[in-house]
Amino acid sequence: MAGAIYLQAGREKSLKRKHPWIFSKAIKKTKGNLGLGDTVTVYDSQGTYLATAAYSPQSQIRARVWSFDEKESIDQAFFYRRLVRALDARQHTIDEGQLTGFRLCAGESDGLPGVTIDKFDNYLVCQLLSAGAERHKGEIVAALVELFPSCHVYERSDVEVRKKEGLAPTTGVLSGTAPEHPVLIKENGLTCEVDILQGHKTGFYLDQRDSRAALERFSKDKEVLNCFCYTGTFGLYALRGGCSKVINVDVSQQALDIAKRNVQHNELDLGRAEFVKQDVFKLLREYRSEGRTFDTIVMDPPKFADSKAQLNGACRGYKDINMLAMQLLKPGGTLLTFSCSGLMEQNLFQKVVADAALDANRELLIVERLNQAADHPIGGAYPEGFYLKGLICKVY
Repeated sequence: MAGAIYLQAGREKSLKRKHPWIFSKAIKKTKGNLGLGDTVTVYDSQGTYLATAAYSPQSQIRARVWSFDEKESIDQAFFYRRLVRALDARQHTIDEGQLTGFRLCAGESDGLPGVTIDKFDNYLVCQLLSAGAERHKGEIVAALVELFPSCHVYERSDVEVRKKEGLAPTTGVLSGTAPEHPVLIKENGLTCEVDILQGHKTGFYLDQRDSRAALERFSKDKEVLNCFCYTGTFGLYALRGGCSKVINVDVSQQALDIAKRNVQHNELDLGRAEFVKQDVFKLLREYRSEGRTFDTIVMDPPKFADSKAQLNGACRGYKDINMLAMQLLKPGGTLLTFSCSGLMEQNLFQKVVADAALDANRELLIVERLNQAADHPIGGAYPEGFYLKGLICKVY
């Protein structure tokens, strides 16, 4: 083990509650020549063992805990055990939904800080976002190959957050070969196309699976507007639910092309689907000026806040698009609205949506709450694992 970290007096409380982060200001001193991703022993101010962690000298989160067991070594066997546990925790969800696409590992919530792994058919797509995950990439990949010997492993660590860890964005094959064609997965009886090489994040938003299923219940004979549609998976559920029409809106033509193919993959009625390449904010205002109305609107925007400094601006953005959506809904229409910004707390998001209703001069009833699918669990000691908030609202 490379060295040690000693905490300031009184700063061990969160670790004793099994929270996996150690911030720079909590550290009193370090021992040894500590490098990027090195495994360190963490002690309290009296020298009592607290945890084994990965050191990150450039991040405000100076260390992330691998284990609270002093006897546990951080090696391939450790990662294999954690991945087996993660798979076991999801097996019921996988079986129930007959899923061939699911999140295998959700970082800190699964005891592997900075490690996100999604399984799409026979491909495992990794995002390694922490210094410790980068340092142990080889052992993580070896554990994955041991657990899924027939799968290829591909890395999509092309995200800005790695820079905070002193890491460069990177992508590429980690084991096996890169996919030559888009990968198809099954979700609740629907076929969805996943662009592993170029798609958002790891290629697909698995976390909205339950919310998509919820839309199906509010679609029969309805005209549905699907905003920020990406590859159109909400639209698939609307079509299967019997909507009269669904308009899928996104700024990416590449995503809309996949959305169209997804309709064809499922042999759904392409005549009831429309694909619009447009900025959502602009299009909503155009629809408002034209007097267009809809029965059901899905509002699933990208993350508006990456830091606390951006939170006020994010609130304004969420309020604006929800106000516009409500103005376009017929009386008694249904709004499914979401925030995937982890910094946007649930109560704050509900307040923003309620304020949007006031500005739209509409009455709002929240009839259901939605959140991330079960393969995106929230560690009991890691409330930050809860990030996706959704509301199903009736608007009058």
